[in-house]
Amino acid sequence: MSSALLAAVAGLTFGLSLIVAIGAQNAFVLRQGLLREHRGVVVAVCATSDVLLIALGVAGAGALLNAAPALADGARIGGAAFLLAYAVFAARRAWRGGSAAAGDDGARAARGPLAILLTTLALTWLNPHVYLDTVVLAGTAADAHGDQRWWFAAGMGCGSVIWFSALGYGSATLRPLFARPAAWRVLDGAIAAIMCALGLTLLLGAV
Repeated sequence: MSSALLAAVAGLTFGLSLIVAIGAQNAFVLRQGLLREHRGVVVAVCATSDVLLIALGVAGAGALLNAAPALADGARIGGAAFLLAYAVFAARRAWRGGSAAAGDDGARAARGPLAILLTTLALTWLNPHVYLDTVVLAGTAADAHGDQRWWFAAGMGCGSVIWFSALGYGSATLRPLFARPAAWRVLDGAIAAIMCALGLTLLLGAV
């Protein structure tokens, strides 16, 4: 096996090990997949953003972030505010339940592609954990592969595309489990808890 292929496989494995976790971004992709609502937009934004951030990390942006603590603190505060606001909306859906949580036609009309696009961008680019995983850690891990670091980055990028595509489109197979509004209330309650925990963690880290 060539060194380039070894680096790519290492990047794929490393990328999946970082991304396969329950976080703000994955929880949102899961929900949109279950709703079958603008999945293409969500998957494309998440995967493309990950690939771009990985490239920035391998190019050396991680060192810049480490050298600018004020920038990191600002990102934490902004990200925390967004995550806590999203947690409130998710908690409200969980409390009220009903057809809106199940994604009826009226609710879908209120969630157009632009709203979903902006939410996905915010969950991706206002989340400091994304920068840690795909910029700082990716750059550090890629450096260990020397001249093959871009093959490592390509492997990580492929991992992101595979994961978000599988989560966004594969989660629809779980839809029968969410035929009842009560199941959506449980999911939204879990999402609210995740968003709140992450938001508070970021806020405490910036203090």
